[in-house]
Amino acid sequence: MSYTLDELREGKVFLVDKPLDWTSFDVVKKIRYNIRKAHNLKKFKVGHAGTLDPKATGLLIICVGKFTKKIDEYQAQEKVYTGKIKLGATTESYDTEKPENKQFSISHITPDLIHETTKQFLGEIDQFPPMHSAIKLNGKRLYELARAGEEAEIKPRKITISKFEITNIDMPYVSFKVTCGKGTYIRSLAYDFGKALNSGAYLVKLRREQIGDFNVKNAKNGVLENDYFKLPE
Repeated sequence: MSYTLDELREGKVFLVDKPLDWTSFDVVKKIRYNIRKAHNLKKFKVGHAGTLDPKATGLLIICVGKFTKKIDEYQAQEKVYTGKIKLGATTESYDTEKPENKQFSISHITPDLIHETTKQFLGEIDQFPPMHSAIKLNGKRLYELARAGEEAEIKPRKITISKFEITNIDMPYVSFKVTCGKGTYIRSLAYDFGKALNSGAYLVKLRREQIGDFNVKNAKNGVLENDYFKLPE
């Protein structure tokens, strides 16, 4: 399916199943480039409604034309994630982007303790964003400061987690499903979950399943119906 330039300018929402190791901005750049090339344009408005880390896959809402004004509205909606946490170790990035840097005992961790500990993270809680994140501090991204070896005073943010369900336990791996509000870092949740278990933990797999009423099932495995974005061959 393709759209006329007038239709694109009036605004469209595209659903992309973001591939592993792509940044959210990589997807935006590819769609913007393809629209500009298809319609011989120098500029065109394209944006995403909620960053997904490179090591995450799943639903990315892309807004084009006048619908870029809806980005804040979409970002504010609840999100559903599934994923897997490894217990007994940590990494600097809180996920697999960095190698394990510390190991911890998991001999005391039981399934009952795992399920009981999830309750500590329900409702409105304070969360510290990861140092390896795109949040800006004094004009610089935190990940830029982290790569330069600079320290930064990160302040906690209020987030809301309405559901934290453990779907499988295969030690040292724990699979989960989380429903949460805007600004939640699942990497930080994994790290904090490990601390709450008197151990360590980091995120080894993450997939965004849903944002509001938008579901990744409608993203057609990374290919938009209009072909403005396709997975690499």
